Amino acid sequence: MYKIGVLPGDGVGPEIVKEGLKVLNVVSKKVKFDYELVHYDFGAERYLKTGEILPDSAIEEFKKLDVIYLGAVGHPKVQTGVLEKGLLLKLRFALDQYINLRPVVLYHRVWTPIKDKEPKDINFVVVRENTEGAYCGMGGVFKKGTAYEVAIQEDINTRHGVERCIRFAFKLAQKRKRKKLTLVDKANVLTYGHDLWQRAFDEVGEEYKDVQKDHAFVDACCMWFVKNPEWFDTIVTCNMFGDIITDLGAVVQGGLGIAAGGNINPEGVSMFEPIHGSAPKYEGKNMINPLAAIAAVGMMLENMGEEEGAKLIDEAIKKALTCGKIENMAAGKMGLSTTQVGDLVADFIS
Repeated sequence: MYKIGVLPGDGVGPEIVKEGLKVLNVVSKKVKFDYELVHYDFGAERYLKTGEILPDSAIEEFKKLDVIYLGAVGHPKVQTGVLEKGLLLKLRFALDQYINLRPVVLYHRVWTPIKDKEPKDINFVVVRENTEGAYCGMGGVFKKGTAYEVAIQEDINTRHGVERCIRFAFKLAQKRKRKKLTLVDKANVLTYGHDLWQRAFDEVGEEYKDVQKDHAFVDACCMWFVKNPEWFDTIVTCNMFGDIITDLGAVVQGGLGIAAGGNINPEGVSMFEPIHGSAPKYEGKNMINPLAAIAAVGMMLENMGEEEGAKLIDEAIKKALTCGKIENMAAGKMGLSTTQVGDLVADFIS
């Protein structure tokens, strides 16, 4: 019996989560596992009514879960950053979800803006450090609002945090067919933190002789994502650079509608989500693409050890995309409604 926390969140979040849970239900019956859903209403609506984002008591509840399934966060009536920091980052930090995992996979019949590239050329995964770096909130402001204002945002890298992220990436690369790991940094300019990344990468790499080691500066990495995505297999990088290049990766794989991600604590509670936002302009219109949210359920099952269920979802997504019924990845252009896409995937499983 798995205990799954569900945070539908804001905007289109509840709509896509509904379809993800629909698919989860079908898979559970097919491969025979039981689960309990624990629903939470944390998000913009609750914040606007009560001023509360995420109380510490909820964190203690989350620690008793097996996994968390998240929809989307963000609302036009809430200042940018309030929910992102108070909900998303608080969850990542409090639950020590120190890995952000982003598969970048191009499915057949999904359009990519990269000319002449096919699914065989775009199949890599980004391992992003998720609890340190510039997102720690370390820094401050002096003489704010004056002509002499000083703003400092510190980039925090610890040996412990860097090494455990790199070690996770090496283990993941070891399991993949190509067994290649690329460190992405900016060590030619950002001397101290990225020197630490390079030394840790070299030292940990000595334990993984079967993994091919590679390196790219982040600006070059962005160029090669577009020019030669087939060069990459597994990538490991810091928090900020990972945040940036995974959005580029989402475009390379055909858009946010197909891009899922996980916030991983290998020893604790992990959280899975589509990486797109709450898209408030599509809320309630039953036209948002739920495939990323459904793919997130597949990632969640793999994390839970239900690998057969995860494979069923991946295969069903592939069948849904190649059957000719889904015309486009963009909201409102799919040729099917949100609900119909969810039904399509579920039918291919059952």
